[in-house]
Amino acid sequence: MSHLTTHVLDAATGRPATGVGITLARLADSGEVTPISEGVTDADGRLALGPDRLDDGAHTLTFATGAYFAAREVETFYPAAIVTFTVAGDGHLHVPLLLSPFAYSTYRGS
Repeated sequence: MSHLTTHVLDAATGRPATGVGITLARLADSGEVTPISEGVTDADGRLALGPDRLDDGAHTLTFATGAYFAAREVETFYPAAIVTFTVAGDGHLHVPLLLSPFAYSTYRGS
């Protein structure tokens, strides 16, 4: 299993968000963003990304929310949801996203 997993739920429909494109990237102190891995959520809205171990430091997950809603012909305010988080030490990271056309929230899962 990859070191990082995510789960996207569409709060507007109460269902998993299938087919959301997601990019995992490293964020340098200079602000430079270096992509590491990308993928698309499965039928259950889940995706495992990246290598087995991420380097310590800041990373981002970019969720292609605009494309997800456009494919469903739903207007949205956010073309992307970008979650920035810090990796410190070993351990599994789970970063879920609760999504609707005009809001999103996230937390550190288990």
